[in-house]
Amino acid sequence: MKKSIWAIVFILFLGLLPSSIVNAKTTTPSGNTSSSANRGAINLYNEKSDSIKVFSPEGRSFAVTKEDIDLMAKVVYAESNAEPYEGKVAVASVILNRLRDKSFPKSINDVVKQKYAFSCVVDGNINVTANKDCYNAVFDALDGKDPTTNALYFYNPKTARSSWMINIKKTNVKPIGNHTFFVVN
Repeated sequence: MKKSIWAIVFILFLGLLPSSIVNAKTTTPSGNTSSSANRGAINLYNEKSDSIKVFSPEGRSFAVTKEDIDLMAKVVYAESNAEPYEGKVAVASVILNRLRDKSFPKSINDVVKQKYAFSCVVDGNINVTANKDCYNAVFDALDGKDPTTNALYFYNPKTARSSWMINIKKTNVKPIGNHTFFVVN
């Protein structure tokens, strides 16, 4: 059931993205593959719903909209464009991990725009055009892939200027590319 929901979310949002970003193939239950034959049906489905429930931690349901996907992809691009693909998925996972955590806001928009949460928001670098890899990383994170094992924070030790980020006691530390992902007790 859980995998089916993720598959629906993935297909749903592929239908919303411009073809220049995503060139997806869909497979019918009979096994036929199509590059665009099902696009119309997917778009019709999207017209009926602005969002879809993607997960329900601790009894609370969360919905993700196309705008949330776009915002997450922009953060992934701004924070990790030069990082390996695993690092991009990790950044998207941090956003979702914060959404699940009781000490963070309860919408993707509020998590991303929380004061000092992401340097790309603070310094204005969020106004970017995300690429296909960034969108795919967001979809992988929404599909449950989390290379950070539930990290809530990340930073680049070579460029970090925040004394809090540098000096805080970190657990569940996982370096990926130039970033270090972690949890604070």
